[in-house]
This record gives sequence, C-alpha cells and structure tokens, in this order.
Amino acid sequence: MDGSNALVAVVPTRGRPQAVPALVEAFHDTCEANTLLVLAVDNDDPQRQEYEAATQKLPPTPMAMVALSGNGGNGMVRALNNVAALFAGADDPAAAVAFLGDDHRPRTVGWDARYLQALAGGAAMVYGNDLIHGEGLPTQIAIRSDVIRALGWMAPPMLRHLYVDNAWKDLGAAAGPGALVYLPDVTVEHLHPIAGKAEYDAGYERVNAPAMYEADRAAYERYRAEQLAADAATIRRVVTHG
Repeated sequence: MDGSNALVAVVPTRGRPQAVPALVEAFHDTCEANTLLVLAVDNDDPQRQEYEAATQKLPPTPMAMVALSGNGGNGMVRALNNVAALFAGADDPAAAVAFLGDDHRPRTVGWDARYLQALAGGAAMVYGNDLIHGEGLPTQIAIRSDVIRALGWMAPPMLRHLYVDNAWKDLGAAAGPGALVYLPDVTVEHLHPIAGKAEYDAGYERVNAPAMYEADRAAYERYRAEQLAADAATIRRVVTHG
C-alpha cells in the first residue's frame, strides 16, 4: 500500500463478529480510494476466532485484523490509538487514519476519496453525515497522519469510549476555520440503538453503563479545561507549517 495516498479505516470491535460481513460489504461497494479496513480486536475477546473465520468468507476488500492485548473490552480509545499509531507512524505512513464503529456503514460511493480530498485541501479532520447527528457530532472521522503524530494520539487518551466525538468537535472548532470539515452529502450511517437502528446488546450496555458515562464525562471536562487549547495550537501549527 502506498501510504502517501492511503486511508486506513480502523474499526475497534468486540463481541460482534456478526457485524463484519455487512461492514466489509459496505466498504467493498463504496470505496474508490486506496483504503485499508482494519479490524481492531482484543486478544481476550471470546469471539476472536469467529472474527478470523468471518474475514475469510468476504468480498475481495483490502482488509486486515490487528489483535490487541491488554484492552479487555474497556472501550475503543486505547484500541483506536494503538492501531492508529501503527499506520500514522510507519516508515511509509498512511495519508490519514479514519475511525468507524462496527455499527457504521459507508453509504456514499467514493466517501473515502472525498475524505482524502478534504484533508489534502488543508483540513486536519473530516467527517460525514451519520444520519443521526449530522453536523452536530463526528461519530466517524478521518484525521491526517501528521496531525495524529503531532498530537501523539487519535482520540484523547484520558477517555475510554464516550465523549470522543464531542472532544473531536471541540478540538476542530478551537483549531480554527477549516480545521474540521463536515461533508453533508457524504453518508456514513450510524446504526445505533439511539435511533432505533439496532438492538441494545451486551457491548452497548457495557460501554454505556452509568459508571462509564460518569468517568468519561469527567475526563472530557478535564480535557477541555486542561489540554484542548494546547492541542488546538498543535493542529494549527501542523496545518500551517506541515
């Protein structure tokens, strides 16, 4: 894969191997750029072997599976950051790394090319319409690799799972006009129970537990107060000077 024009789409996932065929089919039907789909699966996921089996019976879509140790189902941030670091910090780094949940489905043909185009045009981050929040929240996103390297992460590491999209939105706004671009005509649908598009399962219950909400809300507020301004300045520096 030529990293200079590549998009790596990271999907942290646990306990949902049944989601893989539809996700891969959506990528197969919509990707037009040099895009790699990477499933980030915990080593201790009881259904890890089912993920491996699922990936062997799918359309010819560029994809990989990275097994992660030590995450233990504690949310997607650690998994996302670990895999993003592999591709953003490689000798031949990807142009950008995207995050999608295992309940996101790209619907717009060429969505990946549009993301890369926006980032090549000067944006640091870009997201599309998830058909739930629209412009309000980037529940899926792509971020330039040089921005990830400069920040040292793709999602604020003090978070575990929740409020990450809020943090991305705040960071883009603080970094200034054009740093975070929304593409309203690019649909990456979020099949979330909040919109009646999926049933609550054990995974949703685990990461949406009251204790998780409380901990991540407090961490998010701390991030906004203590680190957001510095990170926004970092993005401005990267976008301006490379």
